[in-house]
Amino acid sequence: MKVIFDADSLIYASCFKSKDDRLDKDDLFETDVDVAFEKFTDGFQRCLSFLEERVAVDEVVFCNGSINNFRKNITPTYKANRTAKRPEILGALHNLVKFTYDSVWGDGVETDDVVATLWAEEVKKNGVDNVIIMSLDKDYKQFPCWFYDYNYKNREFIKITEEEALNNFYSQMIIGDTADNIKVCKGYGKAYALKLFKDSKSEFSLISKTYRLYKQVYGDEARAMFEQSKSLLKLKTDCYDQIIR
Repeated sequence: MKVIFDADSLIYASCFKSKDDRLDKDDLFETDVDVAFEKFTDGFQRCLSFLEERVAVDEVVFCNGSINNFRKNITPTYKANRTAKRPEILGALHNLVKFTYDSVWGDGVETDDVVATLWAEEVKKNGVDNVIIMSLDKDYKQFPCWFYDYNYKNREFIKITEEEALNNFYSQMIIGDTADNIKVCKGYGKAYALKLFKDSKSEFSLISKTYRLYKQVYGDEARAMFEQSKSLLKLKTDCYDQIIR
């Protein structure tokens, strides 16, 4: 099987020193990009080993370091909550991973969109059972895909059905995404979405129920907010022209 690896999170995590290596509470980041790269490589190998015990991995496509994200043009609040200091070596580490692993990345889109586009391309060619998305990002669960969450605390390797994928996406349209500062239907959370969609058997039903809630929350602004939320939350599967290979 082909693995499409969203490497952004592991790259970022690799920039941090372990607790044993810190001199004080403010001494968080590595200053040597080679040390961080070694951490990244070790982490990747551990993640891959778990997967290789379960399936035959034929190829891994690395995706990382995309630039000029279009969603920031939709609303200035997108990811505006990310105010923490960035590791100084982060850009250099992204470049080293790109060079070493021949990474794929995007200009004008996010790495999520690059992964989603490569996944859709592979599904079209060889079928859904021949490709795995490897990532910490729950946003990929909006697709009926094989998904590997490599978080060491709760490693999860699952196949998401069409029904689950649709429910996951329209639940996000209600809940939003705190990590990306996408706030939609305030006061309506996961439990509400689960109850709302309990008897829904089609995408039309999911859309209708979601839009009715938007009308309740936003009134005359419902359509605009619905379209904005969809533009922010739906990953692109057709950004071929913006992909750098």
